[in-house]
Amino acid sequence: MIDLHSHSTFSDGSLTPEQLVEEGVTAGLTALALTDHDTVAGLPRFLAAGEGQPIRLVPGTELSVDCSHGVMHMLGYWMDVANPELVRQMKWIRNGRDMRNREILEKLNALGFAMSWDEVLSEAGEDVVGRPHFAQVMLQKGYAKDKNAVFDQWLGDGKPGYADRPRLTAEVAVELINQAGGVAVLAHPFTLRIDMKAMEALLHQLAEAGMAGVECYYSEHSSDLTTAYLELARLAGLVPTGGSDFHGAVSPGIRLGVGFGGLNVPDEVLGHLEARRANRAS
Repeated sequence: MIDLHSHSTFSDGSLTPEQLVEEGVTAGLTALALTDHDTVAGLPRFLAAGEGQPIRLVPGTELSVDCSHGVMHMLGYWMDVANPELVRQMKWIRNGRDMRNREILEKLNALGFAMSWDEVLSEAGEDVVGRPHFAQVMLQKGYAKDKNAVFDQWLGDGKPGYADRPRLTAEVAVELINQAGGVAVLAHPFTLRIDMKAMEALLHQLAEAGMAGVECYYSEHSSDLTTAYLELARLAGLVPTGGSDFHGAVSPGIRLGVGFGGLNVPDEVLGHLEARRANRAS
C-alpha cells in the first residue's frame, strides 16, 4: 500500500514530517510521498526520519497552477531542490502567497473578524501560511461552526475574504519539474470542474508538454470517477497515480493510504513513475 499525496506542518497539515513518517509506518505503507504546497522545506526532515524505517519515502511538492475553471495543482516528485530555476520560481510563488495572505487578513478584519497575523502564524506552524490557517483562527474564535462553512461563506474563490495570487501555468509547472529532474503529475483532476471531453483534451495537451501522470486514485473520487480517469490516463499515455491528500486533523476522516476507507493505490504505480523519469533522463 502506497500514498503519494500528503502534507505536513510545512504547509497545511497538522503532523510534522517526523510524525508523518511514523504515521505511515503505523499504517503499514510501503511508500509515502510528502507533497507540501509550494515548498520543499520539510523534505530534509522527512527523508531523515525515514532512515532505518520499513518505508520508502518519496520527496515531492504540490505546485499551485493557474486555471480558468476550478482548482489545478501539479505534483512533482524526485526534484533536485537545489535546481536554480526551481529555487527562483518557488521563491516567486512564496512571495505571491505572502502578499495574498496579507490581503486576506485585511479583508477579514474589514469584515469584522478580529484576528492578528501572529494568530494566523501560530496555526501555520513551520512554514507556508494558507487559507486553512485563517479558517482555523476563525473557528477558534467562534466565527463559524466548521471549516466548510468558513470557505463557503468567506474564504472560497470569489467570496468576500478571498484574494488571488500569482500562479504558474500548467505547462511552465511541468517544465519546471522536469528541468529539476522530477516527474509531474496532475493532482485531483475533479477539482478542475470540467467535463470528461475537456478533461481528455487537457490530459493529452499536458502529456505532450511532458507531464508523466494523473492522480486517478484519490480520497474524494468515487469508483466510477476513478474508472473514468483510468481510461483517460490510458488514452493519454499517462501513469495513473494516487494518494490520500492526507492533512491530519485539518481534514478529519482522511487516513494515510486509505483515504476515507476505500482508497487503494497500486504499489506498481511508483515503479511506473520511476520508469518515466529514467526514460526522460536517458
